[in-house]
Amino acid sequence: MNLFTRLTFLAVFAAVTGALASLAAIGFISLVGYLNNLLLISSRSRLMFGDGILLSVVTVAVPALGGLFVGLLWTQVKEQRPLGPADAILSAQTMSGKLPVKSTLLASIGSVVSLGCGASVGQYGPLVLMGSAIGSLLGSHKTGAKNMGVVGIGCGAAAAIATAFNAPIAGLVFAHEVILRHYSIRAFAPVTVAATVGYVMANFVFHQQPLFHINPVALQHPLEYLGFVVIGVTGALIAIAFMNAVLFSAKTATKLPIPAYCRPMLAGAILGLVALWQPEILGIGSELLRFSTIEGAFVSYELTILITLKILLTALCIGFGFAGGVFSPALLIGAMFGAFFGGVLDLFLDASRSAISLYAVCGMVAVTSPVIGAPLTTILIVFELTRNYDLALACMVSVVFANLVGYRLFGRSLFDVQLAARGTDLSMGRDKAILDHISLTQYVSQTYSRLNAKDTVQAVMNELVASDRTEAYIVGENGEYIGTITSIDIIKLTHLGSLQNLPASDVARHEALVMDTNTSIWQAMHQLEGFSGESIPVIDRANYKLAGVVYEAALVKAYLDAEQSVREEEHATS
Repeated sequence: MNLFTRLTFLAVFAAVTGALASLAAIGFISLVGYLNNLLLISSRSRLMFGDGILLSVVTVAVPALGGLFVGLLWTQVKEQRPLGPADAILSAQTMSGKLPVKSTLLASIGSVVSLGCGASVGQYGPLVLMGSAIGSLLGSHKTGAKNMGVVGIGCGAAAAIATAFNAPIAGLVFAHEVILRHYSIRAFAPVTVAATVGYVMANFVFHQQPLFHINPVALQHPLEYLGFVVIGVTGALIAIAFMNAVLFSAKTATKLPIPAYCRPMLAGAILGLVALWQPEILGIGSELLRFSTIEGAFVSYELTILITLKILLTALCIGFGFAGGVFSPALLIGAMFGAFFGGVLDLFLDASRSAISLYAVCGMVAVTSPVIGAPLTTILIVFELTRNYDLALACMVSVVFANLVGYRLFGRSLFDVQLAARGTDLSMGRDKAILDHISLTQYVSQTYSRLNAKDTVQAVMNELVASDRTEAYIVGENGEYIGTITSIDIIKLTHLGSLQNLPASDVARHEALVMDTNTSIWQAMHQLEGFSGESIPVIDRANYKLAGVVYEAALVKAYLDAEQSVREEEHATS
């Protein structure tokens, strides 16, 4: 593929991925809105329906029945859980570039049902997953270009964010900051194209309304910058509390003496009962987010109640199995916290305080950026939505301190902690993630000396001389690994006399280092420390049969191959 053909292909691939991801995002948002109105979740539909017993019954029954549907849905998914952005991140970081089609489709359906029935979850996580899956699917076809699955994931995620927020630059940065975790030369151009296409689709084709409108604001007092620092630090603590609540809820759910498919139904019923008192906590909370930016819309104690309920109920819904993201809830929690903080400042600054919308937005990004691990993305979303330099500068101060505190006390993001709990630690870089997902079986060799337990030591010696090897592996009748005999062992026996006729099983010793077919290259490299020998036996953990051997040279080659693939992908050298 020559340069012109490659550039043309990448541009077309990115444009198609961006368009499809944008259409999926717009369709998703529209369908959730339709269900919210149909099922009396939105404030407008509830107001038009009027008060009464029937509305109370619907308020409890709809989230509960939706939870039952979602719970049954996960019984059809291999992972037994909804997929999310963490899965897209893992696929990109391990360079597999693949997301399971069935699991992603069912997760998308589960997200629509969850949000449509009023679950306190977010919509942006599912949008990112759908966009990533579309890019992964398109990139999986053999085109001659390398790592197109990974590029496709970045393109889809960028288009989804650009569409959802009307923010193409934020979409571009999000893909590189959260999903790809590096600024790849190979991916930068197509991701930019996809984000731009997503923005055009949302803004000019479908005329989608932005998340919120903020009137022009200006900073009134220089001391308010200290307030933005406090918002950043306190916002990080709220974000940590929110993330820990999600993780605690998930652990608690597994200990309940009820079937797994009933957990979302239980969470939905609890949500519905609380919504009889505070219906604002149902669903995404877009209206609540807009009101948070309006001066005097809430008093302090109302915001305190709503913040607490949103944290607890979002953790309950996500932990108990509803499908959805944490991006939207974090935005809402942060906006309400910022409005609360701005109200408290009235006690100190009187009329010299800036508009409440400035504080609401600072709180929004201070809570959200540690949750999703995207400080630059959150700042750019604000700047692209408002075009307000003073507001973006204030947000930048809050985001910096929020991420410093969040990273030190919790980690890079909720996604990273979730992946670490599943056995993938991304804090050590992409190399480790890739090597940890390459199976040792790819490098197992069948070129080795293998003898049966009943063979004599003399037979072992003859085999080693004929094959010019120093080690022979002894197996039982069913192929199970018994031990190893080395040439040094035989030399020692020779000095003792006529012990060469002993059965090999009587002399074989079990190796100190034995690997199994589930070992990854990363684990194997670490186990090699202090090893000296010709090769390492590899067994099948299920039946302890000898599957073959692995040589040090093969492990070193696997490590170097992984390193080279990372560099090629980052610098587009192939």
